[in-house]
Amino acid sequence: MNVLATVMLVVGFGFILAGVIGILRLPDFYCRLHAMGKCDTLGVALMLGGLAVLEGFTLTSVKLLLVVVFISLANPTATHALGRAAVRAGLRPWTTTEPGS
Repeated sequence: MNVLATVMLVVGFGFILAGVIGILRLPDFYCRLHAMGKCDTLGVALMLGGLAVLEGFTLTSVKLLLVVVFISLANPTATHALGRAAVRAGLRPWTTTEPGS
């Protein structure tokens, strides 16, 4: 069980790290929002799942899994709301077209 928990924690940390790198490297708000929305949800779910596995079947692990369910519902909803608000505010996506072409 310790090996499974460690693997889940390391992989979850890897997803969160990929999301942070995406925020630093991607060109516009929409790309950054997409990267962080996906990586944050999966990374946190894996890390909390790893902690629940490490804890064993207790009330604490049940609470951790309930937090995973809440985050899995709330993060995509919040990401969608932020993207929709950006569209309504008139924020234009980044394009690769050269000026004058």
